[in-house]
Parts: sequence; C-alpha cells; structure tokens
Amino acid sequence: MLQALVKTANQLLGNLQRSLFRPRPSAPAPRETPATPSRYEPLERVQLTDEVGRTLFEEYAHHRSEARGNEETGWVLLGLREAREAVVLATLPAGSDPDAGVAHIRFSSMGQALGSRIVRQADKRLSILGVVHTHPGSLRHPSKGDYRGDSQWVKQLRGHEGIFGIGTADAPPEPGMAPLRGYQPRPHVQCWGELRFSWYALRHDEADYRPLPIDLVYGPDLARPLHGIWPTLERHAEQLERLVRQQVGVQFQAISDDWGPGLVLRIPLAERGDAIRVLIRPKEVRYYLLRNGELLEVQHSDEQVDRGVYLLLAELAASA
Repeated sequence: MLQALVKTANQLLGNLQRSLFRPRPSAPAPRETPATPSRYEPLERVQLTDEVGRTLFEEYAHHRSEARGNEETGWVLLGLREAREAVVLATLPAGSDPDAGVAHIRFSSMGQALGSRIVRQADKRLSILGVVHTHPGSLRHPSKGDYRGDSQWVKQLRGHEGIFGIGTADAPPEPGMAPLRGYQPRPHVQCWGELRFSWYALRHDEADYRPLPIDLVYGPDLARPLHGIWPTLERHAEQLERLVRQQVGVQFQAISDDWGPGLVLRIPLAERGDAIRVLIRPKEVRYYLLRNGELLEVQHSDEQVDRGVYLLLAELAASA
C-alpha cells in the first residue's frame, strides 16, 4: 500500500541556479539557417559562448589544483553545426573517474550519452561538435595518437568534421596584461593566466588538423547545471538510460536549492498531468507521485532508480 505525505511542488522543484556565475546576457539571435544544411563545407570558424569558455578555464584551473592535476582531463562539446561555422553551447565533463593518465584520457561514454540526452531536451538540433582535452607540458597540438582516434571518430559527426581544443598550462604573460585577464594572441588561441586553449578542426579526409579561428560571444553553457551533479549522474546513468529507452516521455531537470544540487526525473502516467517524479541527490533518492495537481512524497526507497520506478508502477497498478 502506498503511504504518502502531501508536499507542494514548490518544495521539490526550485528554479535552476548557477551559483558560480552572475546572470549573463543571452546569446545573439542566430542567423536564419536551415536546421540541417543541405551541404556542410569545411569549418571556417567556431563561436564559443562566454559561459562555455568560463567553464573550460575554471574547471581546468580547478583540476590542476587537485592531487591528480598532472593527468589529462577533458570535455565533450555540444552545439549547433551550420554550413561553414559552429556554435558551442554546452560542455559535458570527462567524468568523475575517467580512465586518465599523463598522456591520454578516455571519456566515460555512458555519462556523456545521458548528459547529451538531457541537454538536447530543449533543442534537438544540438549535436556533439568535438572534444577538448588537456596535455601536460607544452604540446599545444593534437598528438599522433589523438589523430588516429579522431580521424575515425569524426565520420560520426555532422559534416564528418570535428572541433578539437588542446589545453596547456604554458601561456606566457602578456605584456601589460593583468595576471588573470583573458586574451587571444592568435585567432585560434585563447589564454587566461597561464592556461591556454588552442583550437583545431579535422575532417575525415584530411591528413592533419588545421587551426580553427574562434570568436567569443555572450551566451550560456547549457550543460553547466549538470556539472554540480555529474558524479551522481554518472552513477545512475545506466539505469536512467534504460528507463528512457523503455518509457515514453521521460524528462530530466537539474536543480539546485538549499539542500544542494539534484537531478529530477519525470515519467508521465496514463492520466493527463499525472506523473512519477524521482529526486536524485548525491546521498539519497526520493520518489514522488504527482496526481490531480498534488505532489505526494511516497515512502518508497530504492537506490536503483529503474527498479524503484517499476516497483512503484506495480504498486500503482495493484491499487487501481
């Protein structure tokens, strides 16, 4: 039997907050282009939103301050691919425990798959554009090992072309520039303090990467709310992916409130407006039932989210 305590929806679902950043102006309206260009030409430049740039530099700096800071780290880039340009609108972390060393990084693909699914809820045109990863020392160009993998991987991307950023911590101080002021010494290079990102493009039929000019524009990092909950998202990613494949209309929302970051999962029920909601936090999973406009907290605990949802559905079916 279901034992429920009435809660108000507002107690569960707060407004999304970016605690690290002040509100920013929105990105300029994109030029009117087809959602899928009839022909993709080689990329001539890439636009990077300022919050994406902030994410890359700040998380790179934080990574270098940790005990494993000499190992590589990285991000997956999502955005809009146009005929000759691309706009990067989101970053997905390599993960809380990636297979990384001083000379390579392998992303935990299940976490990125779920993260990409969540970000693309708002705009199905978004797609993976490329990756950014860091190098120890001063290797500012993708390595031969990078090329062997990237030249095959780009065949899966729109236009059969990818964007690749290489992070190093060897930027020389700019004369007359404040120590933590960002600057762009070359069209394809961005620097902030000692940190540097060098940008390249690679098509599947090219023998080498080519420098890719980059422009910084005002705009969001659409995946930033997921970064605060990323280790938890990764831990539950396989279960959540199963639910998405098995259930219709599943939706996700990253939240941050007085109790910290969380991920809310919504699964619609047969009656219009009714749904199961699951609140996933680093140390707990809570189940709720939205029925007739009331949000009921169900006394039902199961850390394995997909199993917990199906047990709850079975209880609902029995009570009907």
